[in-house]
Amino acid sequence: MPYRNAGREDLPGRRAVLRALPALGGAAVLSGPLAGTAGATAQGAAEAVRRAAGPIVKPLPPEVFIEHGSNAETRWEALRDIGYHVPNERFFVRNHTATPLIDAATWRLRVHGSGVRRPQEFSYAQLRAMPSVTVDAAIECAGNGRSFFATQQGEQASGTQWRLGAIGVARWRGVPLGAVLRRAGLSKNAVDVMPSGLDANYVSDGQDLGRVRRPLPIGKALDDVLLAYEMNGEPLPPDHGFPVRVVVPGWVGIASIKWVGDIEVSTEPLSSPWNTIYYRFFGPGYPDEGSAPLTRQVTKSAFELGWEASIPAGRPYRLRGRSWSGRGRITRVEVSTDGGTRWRDARLLDGGRRGPWTRWQITWPDPRPGRTELLARATDETGAVQPVTTRFNTMGYLFDAIVAHPVQVT
Repeated sequence: MPYRNAGREDLPGRRAVLRALPALGGAAVLSGPLAGTAGATAQGAAEAVRRAAGPIVKPLPPEVFIEHGSNAETRWEALRDIGYHVPNERFFVRNHTATPLIDAATWRLRVHGSGVRRPQEFSYAQLRAMPSVTVDAAIECAGNGRSFFATQQGEQASGTQWRLGAIGVARWRGVPLGAVLRRAGLSKNAVDVMPSGLDANYVSDGQDLGRVRRPLPIGKALDDVLLAYEMNGEPLPPDHGFPVRVVVPGWVGIASIKWVGDIEVSTEPLSSPWNTIYYRFFGPGYPDEGSAPLTRQVTKSAFELGWEASIPAGRPYRLRGRSWSGRGRITRVEVSTDGGTRWRDARLLDGGRRGPWTRWQITWPDPRPGRTELLARATDETGAVQPVTTRFNTMGYLFDAIVAHPVQVT
């Protein structure tokens, strides 16, 4: 999800890539997949959209959210004792522009491109009539934790300065993307699938980059990607993609396109600004054009505590938190209550389930008055352990280092 000020940063290679978009296939897509020559069907889908009064529709009580313009970060203290899934009303919001209000009765999903033999359009009712699946999956912004590049490592990254609240786990119900592609006669030569959203066009440096879209390799698209229409047992709320969104388990949040209205399937590689000028690593030691496009999320941990929380002294205190990784199950979480001098294993909850995150708890036996920093360090099933520091990139993506959480014992 590109950030409002990212386009104003003088990032290595960024401006050159932006100028080169036509060579990357950008000329055809900058006008938006539902505009102009897309035809009457696409025009009808676009006409199903109207704009909300503000960038976010749902209430944002300050005890639950930290507002960042068009975005809203969930406070971790608001997740304590709520259960495994984040309720819809507490789920973080990442908007590129503003939440669109879409009429499900006139909404259509268009599937087309050189990678399908029978282009299709699906109504909301038709999609809901198809066999469905239900999955637990995390949506996490690639910039989650970005602020810690500056506060812990002394290197300022551009973009929304999230702490760790740009993640949520929900139970999603919908139709496997692969089932929809097969109904359109998926070609054996298909290589890329590009969903596009129905939110307003994104403008950066005065250039209209079109609607938010990002290609998926066909292998991932056919594996575990979902076209979701329910979230935690309810129709998707507007801020979370109503009527239909893409859910890509384990990958950076930009892959999980909200308000999807168009899916292009191609026998040639596809590109968009969201895998060329955004969502790559840029900065010292990276190529001018950036790293390869980002895919899987990294390992992180967070305490279910307020920032600068007050802890009572003189009696045991139960610490709770959650750890997660895009690479697989969390197998170990260690906690330090003295800034990293001593570490103890936390007890993993949820019966070792293979879910998108793992809840844990540990008792702090002797909180003593004064200020200290709590640390949590997770290990996933691939052996990846959260490091003390992580390599800097100018857009602040995929911060996975141990976060020092300040508390005051009184």
